[in-house]
Amino acid sequence: MTGLRYVYAVCRPFDAALQSQLAGVADDPPRLLAHGDLVAVVSHVPEADFGEEALRARLEDLDWLTATARAHQQVVDALTAVTTPLPLRLATVFRDDSGVRVMLEEREAAFRRTLDRLDGRVEWGVKVYVEGEPAERPEASAPPAPKPATGRDYLRQRRRQSRANDDLWSRAEQFATGLHAALSERADGARLHAPQNPRLSGAAGRNVLNAAYLVARDASEEFVEMVDRTKDDAPGIRVELTGPWAAYSFAGETEEEGS
Repeated sequence: MTGLRYVYAVCRPFDAALQSQLAGVADDPPRLLAHGDLVAVVSHVPEADFGEEALRARLEDLDWLTATARAHQQVVDALTAVTTPLPLRLATVFRDDSGVRVMLEEREAAFRRTLDRLDGRVEWGVKVYVEGEPAERPEASAPPAPKPATGRDYLRQRRRQSRANDDLWSRAEQFATGLHAALSERADGARLHAPQNPRLSGAAGRNVLNAAYLVARDASEEFVEMVDRTKDDAPGIRVELTGPWAAYSFAGETEEEGS
């Protein structure tokens, strides 16, 4: 089949079979392209969509971008089930197999170092949310608060709400700091990301911790149990765990742990 080469990830050679009926980007099943002791996982994609100018336009098409990202992720997830992949950026494309091999050769030392560091490890994501301000979370059995009779009463009520909100935020920050420290001790690496914007993420509540942890596969069950034990520790605060993923947050050649 002719076309450009779309590269999902780089990994070491592996014997396990990928899941059957796995469709890649542009519905072309991924295949393994070996070069030395490295393997690039690739698909054929049409130049009409993935040529330089066409791709620039396509990336403005949200529906196309979403479908491409989903197909890319499905392949990386399938690889994660059988090996330790080093995922490449979405829409990494080369002219032909020779171009992919040149890339592998030029970045061989960096790929080897990173794969050695990630070997046998996966990424877990942990997010902590403040579910709502206390004034926004009335108890179901509590009667509605009386309307303030005067402007002074209104200001007093607002000050009480502000103090309650400040207390919840203080507890949430303290909880998130302690949780991150505890999880970092159980992980081989930790990475703090910027808090998510709720308007973009669609998640309820305000995000106070958005972290990724690099964890050995054989230690993942204990790590998950540790997170689960914290979920009811702080009223008004929600903990979410996602994974296991390929180690996207740790795929760079150098990483500052815990930052």
